[in-house]
Amino acid sequence: MKSPNILLSIVAAVTMTFGISTSTLHGQGSCAGDNNGDGLVNGVDLAIVLGAWGVCPGTITSVTPLQGSILGGTQITINGTNLAGTTAVKIGGVDCTNLQVFSSTLVKAVTPAGSAGEVPISVITAAGTLFSPTPFTYVQLSISSVSPNQGNFSGGTAITITGSFLNGAMSVKVGGVPATDVVAVNSTTVTAVTPAGSVGVASVEVTGAKGTATASGAFTYFSVVVPTWATLLEGLPDSAVVTDANLRAAIVASGFAWRIRDISSNIEMLLVPGGTFMMGCSPGDAECDGDESPAHQVTLTNAFYMGKTEVTQAQWTSKMGSNPSQFQGANYPDAGNRPVETVTWNSIQGFNWATGLRLPTEAEWEFACRSGTTASRYGVVNDIAWYYQNWFNTGTQPVAGKLPNALGLYDTLGNVWEWCQDWYGPYESGSVTNPTGPSTGIYRSLRGGYWANSYQLCRASSRSQNSPVGYANSYGFRVARNP
Repeated sequence: MKSPNILLSIVAAVTMTFGISTSTLHGQGSCAGDNNGDGLVNGVDLAIVLGAWGVCPGTITSVTPLQGSILGGTQITINGTNLAGTTAVKIGGVDCTNLQVFSSTLVKAVTPAGSAGEVPISVITAAGTLFSPTPFTYVQLSISSVSPNQGNFSGGTAITITGSFLNGAMSVKVGGVPATDVVAVNSTTVTAVTPAGSVGVASVEVTGAKGTATASGAFTYFSVVVPTWATLLEGLPDSAVVTDANLRAAIVASGFAWRIRDISSNIEMLLVPGGTFMMGCSPGDAECDGDESPAHQVTLTNAFYMGKTEVTQAQWTSKMGSNPSQFQGANYPDAGNRPVETVTWNSIQGFNWATGLRLPTEAEWEFACRSGTTASRYGVVNDIAWYYQNWFNTGTQPVAGKLPNALGLYDTLGNVWEWCQDWYGPYESGSVTNPTGPSTGIYRSLRGGYWANSYQLCRASSRSQNSPVGYANSYGFRVARNP
């Protein structure tokens, strides 16, 4: 029979061979090798040691990164224990490539392609399969918006593409044609410049490290004329602004860009298409004055541009160097965005001479104000106009604070009376084409009502007049220009 010392030596040798800690072998006893704590070192203790015979199991403590492209190709680093015998790494059950076993604690591999979403990570070792406590997520590049979403067919439109996982974007195509000046700004933004294309809708495609995404019909090529005196803002009418399909069709049919900015004045302008309408007192309008009759048919044969808002104090001052308006100063911190007022018809001619703009005729003004409606107003008066009963006679208000009409024009009713080009006079009784008013006169026409008027004067057909040298804090203007 072997002595206890010999048995202890065998247990110690096994312990050293398999890396079993002395504390483990000690169990609850105080004697080395007494694994069951019975105070003896014997065959029972050796059986405990031999029962643990074999390869020690491993663990996965971390995997980085935990997300990658659906295309595959992401190198992952796996940290853990007892990884020296690793034979494979799988992502979603599919073998990784380029497996590298650096040590018992470090393994690297390259992910295969996969479908978007979470999948398990497994490591195959001699002791069995290990699973990461955290899954791997396959991600895919995506496009959520393109702005602007339209541009001239000749190309050259700077677009901003937003989405997910766009960092590292290598190419952008519009209608299948590579764009230029592609810049991956960050993970959610890419900018590019459109190539030339064919008139109509086109797809936008972005390719990057996280795959390729295509947004069908995300960009529209159009063919429009942009005046030489303006810069393009939007070529085609926005259906959310120009809600009338007939008006949109007329704008497109004109061949001119819908929304532009005048270079000289920095004033935003919208296209008003030609058309035929009944000028004067609206049917059933009991509030009309005598100078609003007779209602008569007017045809405007040419499209023209009109200021989206009344000319503001800031726009006036930038050209004229001074500001005649009453509603300015410390009490009006938003004065720059309020309409310029206390201007005469004559003084406006100096502004127009400096900018190349003009005043609209009365017929143009009313046609644009009505924006396709035959009613006296293009909406509920409280929603569309600043007037006396609306806000208690406190002066002008910043432009575009109410709802626009169907052409996208703001404040044609209320806020300030708007000077027109015409001499004031009675209407023709018959149908007319492109009327410009009387050839001579004493007074010039004003349209639209103002901030201290009652709602009765805030109507499309309402008229007023004053001398070309007359002024008041209720007089302002809106510009127009031929394409």
